[in-house]
Amino acid sequence: MSSKSYIESNRERFLEELFELLRIPSISADSAFSGDVRKCAETVADFLKTAGADNVILEETAGYPIVYGEKIIDTNLPTVLIYGHYDVQPSVPDELWDTPPFEPTIKNHKIYARGACDDKGQMFMHVKAFESMMQTNELTCNVKFMIEGEEEVGSSNLDTYCKNNKEKLKADVILISDTSMLANDMPSIDVGLRGLSYVEVEVTGPNIDLHSGVYGGAVANPINVLCDMIAGMKDENNHITIPGFYKDVLEVSPEDRAAMAKTPFSLDIYKSHLEIDDVMGEEGFSTLERTGIRPTLDVNGIWGGYTGEGAKTVLPSKAYAKISMRLVPNQSSETITKLFTDYFNSVAPKSVKVKVTPHHGGEPVLTPTDSVPYKAAAAAMKDTFGKDPIPTRGGGSIPIVALFEKELETKTVLMGFGLDSDAIHSPNEHYGVFNYFRGIETIPRFFYHFAEMNK
Repeated sequence: MSSKSYIESNRERFLEELFELLRIPSISADSAFSGDVRKCAETVADFLKTAGADNVILEETAGYPIVYGEKIIDTNLPTVLIYGHYDVQPSVPDELWDTPPFEPTIKNHKIYARGACDDKGQMFMHVKAFESMMQTNELTCNVKFMIEGEEEVGSSNLDTYCKNNKEKLKADVILISDTSMLANDMPSIDVGLRGLSYVEVEVTGPNIDLHSGVYGGAVANPINVLCDMIAGMKDENNHITIPGFYKDVLEVSPEDRAAMAKTPFSLDIYKSHLEIDDVMGEEGFSTLERTGIRPTLDVNGIWGGYTGEGAKTVLPSKAYAKISMRLVPNQSSETITKLFTDYFNSVAPKSVKVKVTPHHGGEPVLTPTDSVPYKAAAAAMKDTFGKDPIPTRGGGSIPIVALFEKELETKTVLMGFGLDSDAIHSPNEHYGVFNYFRGIETIPRFFYHFAEMNK
C-alpha cells in the first residue's frame, strides 16, 4: 500500500484525531489556560509516539514544553527537522464565532475552530504524513520533530533551547507548514517573510481620572494625545515618518517587482472578500507589494478611559496602544524598536508622560529558490497539485526562521497549505478539509524528492 492509499483509507480517523487537538484550548497568552496548553503538549507527544517516533519527550523550558521526537533510519540519509506549534491565539470575542471556537465543526468542506489552520491543522499534517510513511515503508529521510507551545507569544524560550541543543537538532533542512498558498488550484511557496517589532505604549496625563466637565479643555486628555501621536507616524502618502525607519530597507529591483506583478491576483475579489470599497497603503506600491516587500506600522489595539455600558463623563488618566511594525530584509527589529521609542518620546507634548514597552520581535528572511530544499518542495507540490508552485513573499512574520538560520545554521522551507481567507487570529478561523489532506499527501513527496536530490 502506498502512503497516498493509506491516507485515503484513514481519512475519518485523521480528521477525528485533529479534532481531539482542536478541542484543547491551548491559549498560551492567557495563564488561565496553562493546564490546557500542557495537556495539548502531552497529546501531541502521544500522537507522535503512536505514529512511530522514537525518543519522544516533553523538553521543559522556562515556559511551556517543547515536544521533541525523532526517527533516525540511516545516518547516511539526509535529516528533515519539522517545526510547528501547538499553542493558539485567544478566541475572544467568542460571541463573533458562528460555532464554538473549541468545538471543531465542518461546514462547506472547511474545519472551523481556533487553531484549525494556525497551526494545529498544518502541524498535525506532518504527524499524519510521518505515520503514513512509517506504515508504508516510504520514509526516505531521517526526521526530527520540534513542536513548541509559545509561538503565539513570541517563542521567548526557543532561542535558549536551540542554543543548548544544536547537535540534537542538527538537520539538513527545516520544514515548516505555518503559511498559506495563493489558492487551492494555485499552489505557492513563501520564499520571504517580514520581520516584526511589537511594542506597547502608555500615555499618562493627570494622576487620576477627572470629571470631563470640570477639567475638560484645560488638562491633556491622554487618549486624544495618543491618537494624535499615532496619526503623526504616517504622512498623506501612508509613508512612515519615523526618522531612519527606511534607512536599511532592501529595495526590490524593477525586474523582481515586474515578476511579482505576474502573480495571479484580483483586486476586486480581494476587496469583495473583505467587504471593503477600496484598499489603503503606501503610495506607489501595489497591494501585493505592500504586504510582501514593504515595511508597515499598525495599531493592533487601543484603549483607555470608560468603555462600559452607558455614559461616564471622564477625562482618563491613561491611554494605551499595542503597535506592530512589519519589517523587510536588512531591517533589524532591535534598531526599529529603538527608532520607534526615540521618536515616540520626542513627539510627546510636555502635558503627558509616555512609556514604551517592547514585547517581542523577529528578523526578516529570504529563502533562495535555487536551493535543493526549495526545489524538493516545488517538485512535491507539482506531484500533488499537477502544476509548479509560484514563489511568493509572505506578509507575516515567523521570527523563529531567522533564529534557526542563526543558531542551527540551517535553511527553512515554508511549505504551507492554508489560505489567506482562513481567518487566522480572527473569529471563525477555518481550514479546508482539502488543504489538510493535500498537505498530508504532499509531505511524503517532499521527503522523497529531498532524498533523491541529496544522493
